[in-house]
Parts: sequence; C-alpha cells; structure tokens
Amino acid sequence: MPQLDRHDDVYVLHLGDTENRFHPDRIAALNALLDEVEQATKPAALVTTATGKHYSLGLDLDWLATHPDQRVAYAKSVHELLARMLTLPMVTVAALQGHVFAGGAMFSLAHDLRVMRADRGFWCLPEADIDLPFTPGMSALIQARLTPQAAHEAMVTARRYGGGEAAERGIVDQAVSEDEVLSTAISLAQAQAGKAGHALRVIKTRLYPGVLDALALSTI
Repeated sequence: MPQLDRHDDVYVLHLGDTENRFHPDRIAALNALLDEVEQATKPAALVTTATGKHYSLGLDLDWLATHPDQRVAYAKSVHELLARMLTLPMVTVAALQGHVFAGGAMFSLAHDLRVMRADRGFWCLPEADIDLPFTPGMSALIQARLTPQAAHEAMVTARRYGGGEAAERGIVDQAVSEDEVLSTAISLAQAQAGKAGHALRVIKTRLYPGVLDALALSTI
C-alpha cells in the first residue's frame, strides 16, 4: 500500500511495489496521504513514485468485474483522485521508474511534471486495444495535458512510448537513467516548493475548468 516519506520540503508518496492498480482501498489510502500532505506547513511539494517494474497500471478491472454494482461509485472515486491531483495546491512531479499504463498514465498527466526512466518501461494508453473507451473526463484530461498530435496518437493507436519517445512528444518532461529518476524529480519539486498555497490551487483550477467539469460529470 502507499507510503509517505519526506525529503526536506518534498513529500515522496510511494505508490507501492506491485502493479499499483487503483483498488478502492488504494484510492482511500492515497487520499488519506494526500490529506496529510495538504495539511503540511509550507513550503512543500509532492513527488509520486513506485518500486519495481510498475509505476501504475491504472484501474483495477478485475475488482470492477466482480463488483459491477459499484461501477458508478468507483468511477467517481477515480475521477475525484485525478481532479485532486490536477489541482493540488503545490507543485507535483511524477517519478516514473517503471511501466505507466491506462489510468496510471492519466494519473501521471494530472501531475505538473513527469520524469521517466529512459532505458526501460513504457508509457501507454491501451484503451483502444482492450476495447474500453475513455470517459469524457479522462479524454478531457489527456487532451488538456498533451499536444493534439500526441493525444491523438496515444489515444487512437495505443502506442507504447519509451522514455526518450515520451520526452520527444512532450508526454514527459525529462527522460533520465534509472538511478536519476527519483533524485531528478525531487530536485524539480524542491525548486518549486515555495509556490505551495491557495493561490496555486486557484491557478490550476482556472487552467482546467473544462477538465474538472468533465471529471465531475462522467462515469465509466
């Protein structure tokens, strides 16, 4: 389950060491840790990362298949998590040390910055391959955070991007060696920690009103 560490002014939220799918219990744990981060004294910034092969593979489709009666509530919780990350009142950096797929990729896009491992791991939106359409809110988030060309290619072709390709297309901000992913993300976050506060939340909220409206309304 997720855990929280601190490096000076930077909180580091570890998603886990498995596929780190968004099971309801994991979503609840993430929100509890984000509550702790938001209550912190300023300056502050947030880095999210994971351990092992995966950063996050997104929605817990196995759980969802066995709980169809909770589909609407589950979708709402995922959308709320994405909206919360998008408007968190501090700079956020995703340190992508492993595979980043589907909802995990969308979660990374809800961060302000992304650093990805250059030599291994893929960033991918596989929904077209698994016959699962994006919700309107998810589509809005992707299109708001990527260029039209990158969003179209990623969403329509389900292409798997290595770190270098992801950086070239602006999907991530930097692609670095494995041992530099977390340290680079922390350095980027530390440099922006002084911006934390209410004004930053308002700025982010006003940057993405359409995305936030779509996330509030759409369901899986």
